Amino acid sequence: MSYQVNGHTIEHDEEGYITTLSDWSEELANVIAETENIDMTDEHWAVVNFLRDYYDEYQIAPAVRVLIKAIKKEMGPEKGNNKYMYELFPYGPAKQACKIAGLPKPTGCV
Repeated sequence: MSYQVNGHTIEHDEEGYITTLSDWSEELANVIAETENIDMTDEHWAVVNFLRDYYDEYQIAPAVRVLIKAIKKEMGPEKGNNKYMYELFPYGPAKQACKIAGLPKPTGCV
């Protein structure tokens, strides 16, 4: 299973998470978002970039509760809440956002 980006083949698992994290690019993120029926906005990119920074620091993709708490601390309560995050990523903020960010599936996600 793979995504096609700029003439390159990027492998992914059966759920759509890329298998080689270093293959990630903004172009790939847009392709993954399209398969998830998400039109990327600045708000989406803020979460994706936050997740990539979080992963760089902690080497783990956060579960949804941890993600929302961290977003609230970083971006404020108007963005760090379930309602806002599920509006951006309706099939699960941690799960969808991590997939788009090119990160592994978060711990605890089914």
